[in-house]
Amino acid sequence: MRRREFITLLGTTAAAWPLAARAQQGERIRRIGVLQAISESDPEAHLRKAAFVGGLQKLGWTEGTNVTIDYRWAGADADRIRLYVTEITGMRPDVIWTSGALPLLPLKRATRTVPIVFTQVYDPVGSGFVASLTRPGGNITGFTLGEFSMGGKILEVLKEVASQVNRVAVILNLEQPPHVAMWRSIEATAPSFGVRLTPADVQGPAEIERAMEALAREPNGGLIVLPGPITIAHRELISTAFRLFTRFGFSSRAVACCRMASTPLTSPGRRRATSIASSRGRSPATFRFSNRPSLSS
Repeated sequence: MRRREFITLLGTTAAAWPLAARAQQGERIRRIGVLQAISESDPEAHLRKAAFVGGLQKLGWTEGTNVTIDYRWAGADADRIRLYVTEITGMRPDVIWTSGALPLLPLKRATRTVPIVFTQVYDPVGSGFVASLTRPGGNITGFTLGEFSMGGKILEVLKEVASQVNRVAVILNLEQPPHVAMWRSIEATAPSFGVRLTPADVQGPAEIERAMEALAREPNGGLIVLPGPITIAHRELISTAFRLFTRFGFSSRAVACCRMASTPLTSPGRRRATSIASSRGRSPATFRFSNRPSLSS
């Protein structure tokens, strides 16, 4: 499944089941809150919005007719995210759709009643967002990118693609708990591959440039970029900085230069999303998560 199709699927799933369940309560206009840790001017934001609205329309929900959508584009600004969390939850929406752990954590703290559907979150159980993948519990469900242990697998695949690599820089943001957990997994795996690791804690383009420059000073270097609002916002800077063997945290391929890609859902995942979208009267606590991505292809 290509990225556009994947995001359309997410948009469809993210809003459909709570709206369908609550539609039984009357014919009032429903409200969706959308909080994304990406800049509104980012081309990816336009793609997400168009796919989201298109997915809703296929299910009979038309903005301005029977549903209102409140968008908040926070970028990687944690303070702005907290502000928008307060705004969105104060609107008492029927459902909230968000992406990534950075906005999901304050949303979880802000409400225990409004249904929240997330995408692009690693190990939601280990992160404390849900009780289990089979029965999440509470008011949160969504799509998981995998478990924290995948960090070691990412390093393994990088070595398979570029066996000469003996030192690897890991671009991450240590303020994000998933990045800390992924780093620990990578760190635990590194000795078995004879790789020297260098963590690069980044907050913006200046730190990213310094990390890339340091990596380029010696041969046989590799790069792992963990997915998050900061690395997504500066993906073009990363992808054009150097022609290095690079492994992105949410892609299943190692490439010769940096590149961002969304993890596709397999056929079972598509069927599961359709099931969620067509459900009536069910709580988010009862929905199993979609299948996790594979690093084998």
